[in-house]
Amino acid sequence: MPRSKEQFEAMRNATREKIHSAAMRLFVRQGFGSTNVQNIADAAGISIGLLYRHYKTKDQLFHELVAYAVEGLKRHSTRFESDQSPKKVIAQFVDEVYTDLIDGEELANLLILLNQSLLAGAAADSEPYDEILRVNARLLDSTAQLIRKGQQLGEFHPGDAREMAVYFFASIQGLAEMKVLLKSSFTMPSPSILTAFLFKERE
Repeated sequence: MPRSKEQFEAMRNATREKIHSAAMRLFVRQGFGSTNVQNIADAAGISIGLLYRHYKTKDQLFHELVAYAVEGLKRHSTRFESDQSPKKVIAQFVDEVYTDLIDGEELANLLILLNQSLLAGAAADSEPYDEILRVNARLLDSTAQLIRKGQQLGEFHPGDAREMAVYFFASIQGLAEMKVLLKSSFTMPSPSILTAFLFKERE
């Protein structure tokens, strides 16, 4: 019995997910320059011919992964710009980060991949590089605004909201890099540790 269009699409998506996962791991651990398409195909458990049916070049695959990461940053910015309680928004975000870094590698790999793209783009002055800078700036701005709102409500500690936003994301980025470097010996701090500098204790 021939496969349906939906079955073919499901198979295609499953193959792309395998490629994405394998490529992210290799780009993060070996670097973009030291990873070739054969490495990616082998790690994904597929033939190099099948990989080329999905991606013509390694660069195309890398840029798609970066675009995926950028979309994630945009979603977080939109969430931080909502009318919800600042403490609730930050607490939910930190819980998600905690779970992602405890249970898997995708978040850590995506954050490191974004950094690699920024470093490469800085030299090339590319359009993707400019977009990542714009999205990062929006995320920092929306986080700083959220922190100011939390301070006005008396839920957050006083301080420079912009500096606190930078510190917040620098902590998450650093934890992502430590997870990749330390592997099984990595210990993820609890959500309460990540928000201690920000949330006031209930009086």
